[in-house]
Amino acid sequence: MPLQTFLTLAMLLNNLKLKNRIFLAPMHQVNDVAFRMLCKKAGAGLTYTGLINPQTHEKLFLEDKPALQFACNSNKGIKEFIKKYDKKISLYDFNLGCPSPHAKQSNLGYFMIGDYAEIEEILKTIRKNTKKPLTIKIRKMPPSQTQKILKIAEKYCDAISIHPRTQPQGYSGIPDLEFARDIKKKTKLPVIYSGNINNKEQAGQMLKEFDLIMIGRSAIGNPSIFSDLIGKKIAKRIGFKDWLKLAKKIIKPLYFNQIKFQALNFTRDFEGSAKARNELSLAKNEKEILNILSEIKITINN
Repeated sequence: MPLQTFLTLAMLLNNLKLKNRIFLAPMHQVNDVAFRMLCKKAGAGLTYTGLINPQTHEKLFLEDKPALQFACNSNKGIKEFIKKYDKKISLYDFNLGCPSPHAKQSNLGYFMIGDYAEIEEILKTIRKNTKKPLTIKIRKMPPSQTQKILKIAEKYCDAISIHPRTQPQGYSGIPDLEFARDIKKKTKLPVIYSGNINNKEQAGQMLKEFDLIMIGRSAIGNPSIFSDLIGKKIAKRIGFKDWLKLAKKIIKPLYFNQIKFQALNFTRDFEGSAKARNELSLAKNEKEILNILSEIKITINN
């Protein structure tokens, strides 16, 4: 099968029809609704929110009908959340992989591993209250824990997402591909692989071994990576001004901290980026940001 056909192959995940098997990975703060929508426009088969507690009172922007990632350590609020938002969501994911100090402090993500009864109760509650696909996300852990989590997941879930780095590694270092391959061998569920996929060749190779893949850090400030991966022709690459225009339409209120954060994301990895990012970090308002970016003759200004 030609690589291009392989990358754009459609797939059903439970009752969810996917245009292709390449997803935007869940990332906290990065994945605001405007960024997700731009990734979807560029060709992402599915977009994920960042971590969301089912008891949240924050306003949620779900215009892209994303996969929603739950971060919780009990089933409190799950039934009510699903009743309120189910029609606006494509898939539910339960995070058992977040390695951050905040997750440790709150006993969330990776730090729930070992609390098997509560993990099962959460998955059971989600499964009982929605017909949408349900997945879990894990990272590398000891074999005994892995086996127990897989056994629970196979009772309730439609797929498993794997980020094969350890908790101390966080999001750096080399992913343990053999750990992910071992999971693929041990489970009957589809496996979604995440970790260090930066180009079409890597994406194609991972899709030969796994059912679906996620793109995380390579997509930050670069939604057009999805067009690159699936060979979708676009008039121009997606830049910061595209994000800003869309964010202003949808995210209300749109705080300056988020504007600066995304401006910094869209100014990475080019000659002179360090100087530009330093100037952006000192910017005090949107006008200053736009003035700084207007001097940079790259796609961020499109």
